[in-house]
Formats: sequence, C-alpha cells, structure tokens
Amino acid sequence: MGRGKYKHIIWDWNGTLLDDVDLVIDAMNKLLRRRELSLLNRELYKNIFTFPVRDYYARLGFDFAAEPYEQLADEFIAEINSDEYHSRYRLFPEAKGILEQIKALGLSQSILSASAEDKLREMIHAFGLGGYFQAVNGLGDHYAHGKLEAGKQCLLDLGINKGAEVLLIGDTAHDFEVAAALGCDCLLVAGGHQSYARLRRLKAGLVNSLAEAAALLR
Repeated sequence: MGRGKYKHIIWDWNGTLLDDVDLVIDAMNKLLRRRELSLLNRELYKNIFTFPVRDYYARLGFDFAAEPYEQLADEFIAEINSDEYHSRYRLFPEAKGILEQIKALGLSQSILSASAEDKLREMIHAFGLGGYFQAVNGLGDHYAHGKLEAGKQCLLDLGINKGAEVLLIGDTAHDFEVAAALGCDCLLVAGGHQSYARLRRLKAGLVNSLAEAAALLR
C-alpha cells in the first residue's frame, strides 16, 4: 500500500470513525426482545452483520412476511435516534488525531456512509469535524441497501477520475466491495462492525485499530 500515491482519503463513518457498535447491539436487542428472538452479543453481531442490511435482519430471524423490512428498519432507527442513545455516541479515541494527521499530509478527505445523509451531516457537525471533509456523502434514506452509487457520486463531486489516487478506509466487506468497484485501494479497520476473521479473507489492507492505521499512513 503505497501511501505516497494517495491524494484523497474516503472515510466510512459508522464503526470506522464513530464507535457505535455497542449502541447498535443494544438498540437491536430491544427489537429482538419485543419479538422473543435470540439476542445479540458482540461476537455474534460482528460475525453476522452484513450489507445489504436487510440480509442482516433476515439472519436475526425477523419475519418479513409479518413485518416488512422497511417497517423494522424504521423501528430500529427510531430507537437508535432516541434520547436514550443521543448522549452515548462517541468517536474512537484516535479519530480526531488521524484526521488531523492526514490533513497535515496535505491530503483531502471525505465521508462515504450508508447512513441517511441528513443525520450523518448532523452528527459530523456535532462532533466538530466538518472542517476536515471536502464532501459528505450518505444515502437518501436509512434502509442501508448499499453505498456504491453514493461512492460514484462522491468521486464525481470531487472531480476525481483516478480511483488509484484514493484510499478508502472502512470496517466492512462492503467497504472493500465499494473500493474495488471505484478502483480505489482499501484499508479495513477491524474495530468496527465486522470481525477480524471475516475481514482477513479479503484482499485489502487490514489493521486492528485507527492507531495502527495512523502508524501505517505516517
């Protein structure tokens, strides 16, 4: 991974800069309890979470014939956006440091997320990170079908036509898939929504934490 060739870094948000795995598990367990379904722990969650997120819901045992996926997703989003969770959101401890490090290297940065873009922008502003990003690209809804089209739009908006000059940093196999489709290199951080064991099967750079990513890019 030749860091000297990169001109731009695309960041995933959830599980990469935002440390939200435990919150997501807690909120989903509330939906599961209401339906008397088996609950999640961190190990199980990291081994079954996937994109499109609809497939993850199916793995959890939700019956889409009884309750459409969109209805379940609406319930989950209402839960995770409730006052109970609002004050518990936090960044990974190294997040601001690595953003500052990359800025000092003279590289531009952007966010590409499968989250709803309005909520995404609101959170980035709340954490005081807006000044780091040249662009913020999310989705038009919260159903998290995937973010390839948003990724294409991101490169278009930034005027980047050489994916090889871009490094995408994320925490899931979907980030790797998006990077490959865009022609970008990919660095995956195993501290997020999928386990190290799953991510190591992919032909991507892989680190355990943002601290390791910072050392790699230094």
